[in-house]
Amino acid sequence: MTPKTAVATGRALVPSARARAAIVRRLSASAGAMTTAVTQAMDARLPWFRQLGAQERSWITLVARAGIDTFARWFADDSDPAVDPLSIFNVAPQAMTRRISLQQTVDLVRTTIDVVEEQVTSLMPKADRLPLQTAIVQYSREVAFAAAQVYAETAESRAAWDQRIESIIVDALVRADVDEALASRASTLGWPSGAPVRVVAGDVPEGDAPGEDACRGLRSAVERTGLAVLCAAQGRRLIAVLCGMAIADEAGALDAVRHLEGCFGHGCVVIGSVAMSLQAAAPSAHEALCGARAAPAWLEGPRLLFARQLLPERAVLGDKAARAALVDLYRRLAQAGGDLLETCASFLDHTGSVEASARALYVHANTVRYRLKRIEEVTGYSPVDARDAYALRLCLTLGRLAPAGPA
Repeated sequence: MTPKTAVATGRALVPSARARAAIVRRLSASAGAMTTAVTQAMDARLPWFRQLGAQERSWITLVARAGIDTFARWFADDSDPAVDPLSIFNVAPQAMTRRISLQQTVDLVRTTIDVVEEQVTSLMPKADRLPLQTAIVQYSREVAFAAAQVYAETAESRAAWDQRIESIIVDALVRADVDEALASRASTLGWPSGAPVRVVAGDVPEGDAPGEDACRGLRSAVERTGLAVLCAAQGRRLIAVLCGMAIADEAGALDAVRHLEGCFGHGCVVIGSVAMSLQAAAPSAHEALCGARAAPAWLEGPRLLFARQLLPERAVLGDKAARAALVDLYRRLAQAGGDLLETCASFLDHTGSVEASARALYVHANTVRYRLKRIEEVTGYSPVDARDAYALRLCLTLGRLAPAGPA
């Protein structure tokens, strides 16, 4: 069956190439006047247009003139029904899409079409008006689709660029290569300032390829928590930098990360310490990543962990920061006095027996109990808890081996 020829396109209403060429000549001769009328109409109808700088206004004038010229060329060529309205926007630099929103572009297209239709009625002969006005209806639809395509491509390009900036910032934190440019780069992504920051590390979900696929679900989940996030996948490790007042304390941070737990793969999700700015978050990133590497050594632990809970495993793994933290605990015990250091060692050596420790120290059992409470107050670790006792044992070992440690 022979396909029907498109009708009512405007060009089809003028089947004679000679007559159509004559219309195009008259239309092209009026293009300058139409462009001027379009600019004047925009100035009168669109308040934001009047606030643009001379450069932006010149871009819009170029686009309007290109739209009229392209319409004339399209109307003249009836051999190919295809429309290429994208060429209209190619006359302006890509920066135009960052200065002028999609909604404003829609206003520009609508105003241009309205004015051109008015100008066709006033400037063109009566015989030319119907085919031109009919053709404008079809062409304006194609121009609207073209505008949407331009902004969609720009949005995709901007999203790719934003993801690259995110990766650079996260990598700088991981490498502790933090400088003033870090905050500047983050500000281009709308990163808030003055709010607490924590770094969270875990595994990439199974089946996700390293890269943007592993971060998309995380970003979506974070949006529901009201926090800001920068994320990147490095190998099979997924790293999230969270920012917001909700994560200032550990209870809030744990609750927030619990909402994101499903975005990570199997294995522990480790939360770094709080930092008061992005520039100060490098230690949090170090703790979270070292904790994620050390977490498999504590299979009995919870899925969501703070890096400080993994000090023993991190120290065994060779993390200098964890070792330094344990040595600091040793020195705090030594400086607290009251024989806390000796009591801690004796209690651990006597397998957690208060009475045996009291006999070894020649003190009353209640004195040992009091000192054990003081040890917990000074260090945050309780010798009567098996997990904390492990950390305190390493604390004693590393503290005694440290060159600057007390004798």
